[in-house]
Amino acid sequence: MAGRTTNASAPASKDRRSYGTGSLITYRGAWYGKWRIGNRQVKRKVGPIRQPGSREGLSRKQAEAKLRRLMEQTQFVAPAARLTFEDVGNRYVDHLEHVMERKRSTVQDYRIILNRHLAPHFGVKAIERITPDDLTAYIAVKAAAGLSTKTISNHLTFAHGVFAFAIKRGFAPTNPVAYVDRPRSQHVDPDIRFLSRRELQSLLAAVPDDVLGPTDHALYLTAAMTGLRQGELAAVRWRDVDFEAGVVRVRRTFTRGRWGTPKSRRSARAVPMAARVADELREHHARSAFTGDDDLVFAHPQTGKPYDASKMRQRFKATLAAVGLRPLRFHDLRHTYGTLMAAAGAPLRLLQGWMGHRDYKTTEVYADFAPDPSQGAEFAERAFGSGGATDRS
Repeated sequence: MAGRTTNASAPASKDRRSYGTGSLITYRGAWYGKWRIGNRQVKRKVGPIRQPGSREGLSRKQAEAKLRRLMEQTQFVAPAARLTFEDVGNRYVDHLEHVMERKRSTVQDYRIILNRHLAPHFGVKAIERITPDDLTAYIAVKAAAGLSTKTISNHLTFAHGVFAFAIKRGFAPTNPVAYVDRPRSQHVDPDIRFLSRRELQSLLAAVPDDVLGPTDHALYLTAAMTGLRQGELAAVRWRDVDFEAGVVRVRRTFTRGRWGTPKSRRSARAVPMAARVADELREHHARSAFTGDDDLVFAHPQTGKPYDASKMRQRFKATLAAVGLRPLRFHDLRHTYGTLMAAAGAPLRLLQGWMGHRDYKTTEVYADFAPDPSQGAEFAERAFGSGGATDRS
């Protein structure tokens, strides 16, 4: 890089630069900084140069201040203070929780991956000494232990974030995860588990006649006919049910004992209500003791507090078993919504919004249930049905 060099710790460009203070370089209209971390030189773009008479870009003084901040964020770790993967992993998770403000459930999942899997595997090995071969060996060990391809891939995604965090702070020189081939599942289950209309009706008819029964009935029907996630259902307030507009608005979640926002930005949405859902919720409102705008729709009927998620799943499975239906997850009520809406001809792009899918590919799993736009069944009937082309006397 050619250009002028100035001392990052003093405004005068003619001052002699002392070791470790870094320097600024001008190149193609921008400020660049360079400094040393141990035996390697680091170069970073600081920002555009402010031109005379302009308010855009950075003055030399501003560029020097920004360079100092960059250097403070990228500190050298002396060999005697080398950090293990566990050390850096814990710092990374703390950073996600307190600085990036990631969801509590995400932070908990990352701590489980770190404490149960990655940290025990790499032991006390310094993070900068972990190689792509080490990660390839990790994949093999976890596959042999029976972990699914998706789970192992999630571990690698987390590890990639740990190494990226380490590089920014000078704890490691490279990200070995970037050089590892991700495992690909060879046994993908193409089937989506869901309830047919008849099975849904059987489930609703088998709901126990006890304290939680009326809530369960309204909950199962709403879950199957709106596609809301379990945490979203737990957080629905009466103010979110708009009978006049015919929609349920999804604004919050309640998972793992904490309130939060929906899973993705697209998840904050308004979902249309079928008339049957609206009628059910009106009846549920009439019998509930908690009907204020901020009261929960599917609260515990005696306390008004959130319905325990574990108990909700247990009762759902027990009701399935009582009526002789195959084992399903509570989440499969969401799949029931997706498949039946697709089968009814709902455009998949609209379905994506209603279900709160960030990625359209997630919604495409329901494409096979949508009506065939080519009217292939009609052609097949002409070809192979009675009186078709193959019918010879």
